[in-house]
Order: sequence, then structure tokens, then C-alpha cells
Amino acid sequence: MKKTVALFAAASVAAIAAPAAAQDATDGTFTGPRAEALVGYDVSKAGSDIDDDANEGNDQSIDGVTYGVGVGYDFNAGGVVLGLEGELTDSTADVEFDGGDGEFFGLGNVNAGRDLYVGARAGILANPDLLLYVKGGYTNARYNVNSSFDGDEYRAKIDTDGFRVGAGAEYALNENTYAKLEYRYSNYGEAELDFEGDTPDADLGEIDVDRHQVMLGFGYRF
Repeated sequence: MKKTVALFAAASVAAIAAPAAAQDATDGTFTGPRAEALVGYDVSKAGSDIDDDANEGNDQSIDGVTYGVGVGYDFNAGGVVLGLEGELTDSTADVEFDGGDGEFFGLGNVNAGRDLYVGARAGILANPDLLLYVKGGYTNARYNVNSSFDGDEYRAKIDTDGFRVGAGAEYALNENTYAKLEYRYSNYGEAELDFEGDTPDADLGEIDVDRHQVMLGFGYRF
């Protein structure tokens, strides 16, 4: 997967460097504040440090639909569009426990919760109405722990910290509205277990969770 991300990034850099794409951003098309709705495919997997390919019974991934909202601000920096952005998303990805193996990609019996992201992006116009861009930043994702013992249910939350990189294409439908397609990869390397009630939180230390998402977005630029 690291090779896939590297190839994706290389292709994006090549697109940005292409002379045919070196056009100035049209004033008002890819500049200014924006807000968007997001939906896509979401999968969390065991990272290379904890995967267990030798045991086919272990459930090493969960997937589902991710959805949410994003905001951002873009500006023309002399032919290159630069921007800051943030997102709040949730996901339907969860695990079904039916008495089988409880590996669940190293986090246990969980379902994906809210995901916070802040970062930046940089892009250039392939056409006057088509922006190609790369992005990166910080992500804090939550996984909800579900368990039961002797008829009682217990819940806790795993808060994870990591980074996100990605690339995408944004098409201006008109001066104010746009649609976009984006792939992004996230890796979470630290986590904390937050219990309900008065139970003290626990530092889980280093973890290794990979997350892959393909997103569609529709937005309005103010």
C-alpha cells in the first residue's frame, strides 16, 4: 500500500508540473471560503506492524460508508491554488462479532466513530474549470468499543492520532458550486482508551491502523 500511495503522489506531482497545466487560477472560481458535503467508501485495516496474514480467521478490517461536512479557504498564489481545510465525518464501518476470532485489526470489537481532520492542500488547473490537487494534515479518529460481560454492556472510546495524505480533482460546475473526487490515506500511530463514567482513561501507546477512503464531495464557494 505504501507503494500505491507513492505512485499516487508521483502522478499528482507530475500533473502539477506539466506545462500544459500551468494556468493561473480564474478569479472567483477556485478562490475564497467554501463549504461542502462529503460521502464515500471507508475501510480501516491492520497496519503492517500488527497484520496477521497467517491466520485467515482473524478479521483485519472493517468497512462502510463515511459521510460528513468540510470547510476551507483557497487563494491564488501566482498560478498555484493553496488552501486550508477542515472536516468532521462519521462512518458506518463496524465489526460483527458472532463468537469467532476477536482480532479485529488490533483494536478489538469496535465500530468507527467521528473523524476530525485539519490540513492544507495545493493544486493547479488542468483546465480553467478543473483543479488537480494534493493534500495532507492531521487526523483524530474515534473508534467505539462495544463489549459485554455477564449480561452487562460496556462501552468505551479509542481516540487515535495520526496523519492524512491524499490527492483529488475538483470540477467547478459554475463560479459558486463544485464537485470533487478524492482518495486519501490515513495512518494512526497513537491512541488513548476513554472509559465512560469515573474510570480513568488509559494510554494505549503506539498502534498501527491504516485507513483508506474514496470520497465524493459537493460544495458551495462563497
